[in-house]
Amino acid sequence: MREKRFIVLDTETADDISRPLPYDVGWIVTNKKGEVLESYSFVVYEIYCGEKELMKTAYYADKIPQYEKEIADGTRVIKSFWTIRKIFHECVSRNHVKELYAYNMGFDKRALNNDAKKICQPWVKTFFPKDVEFKCIWRMACELLMSRPSFIRWAEENNLESPSGNLYTSAEVCYRYITKNVDFIESHTGLEDTLIENEILHHCLRQKKKYNAEPNSGCWMWVQSYRKEMRGL
Repeated sequence: MREKRFIVLDTETADDISRPLPYDVGWIVTNKKGEVLESYSFVVYEIYCGEKELMKTAYYADKIPQYEKEIADGTRVIKSFWTIRKIFHECVSRNHVKELYAYNMGFDKRALNNDAKKICQPWVKTFFPKDVEFKCIWRMACELLMSRPSFIRWAEENNLESPSGNLYTSAEVCYRYITKNVDFIESHTGLEDTLIENEILHHCLRQKKKYNAEPNSGCWMWVQSYRKEMRGL
């Protein structure tokens, strides 16, 4: 029987959040054991090199010197979006992948398709191959890990609350919770972030509970609702 494999992906983007354009794309191939079988990390040439002004809008623009250094020493690779897309499709096909995961899949899916529409028109309008399912680790984590008393108490004890009074549910916070490492800081680079997201994914799967992994950007609100319910508010 063929081993079931799936992909965890992550992007870092420039431009407004309403029209994110990835300049950094990373993904890993993993299995039910959580093993990292293959890993890929690419800087998108057309955005990173071709849109210098746009890159100034990147949320993590302060990391550009780090990218420049890593590109110069060969630890980070620049490729055209067409080539990255081709490598991704080949990876999906070779590993017989049917399920794609990301911590905020709705965002990453939209962002990668934005690059396709901007760079590849009129030939293609999507980054992804056909017949794959899109699954959201963020939603899984909100349902299985963060909507429970232990997380609520831990987050409150560690002051992980926004100015508006909501508990944070980011990948960084969730990873801190499952590892009990409150000092952990997320890299916010594509491939590196997929590694922690993979650990969160498999922590969710080990719960052996039913879940819905369909992307839903409002999943963070469920944690807030559960908190109010728990406190009898």
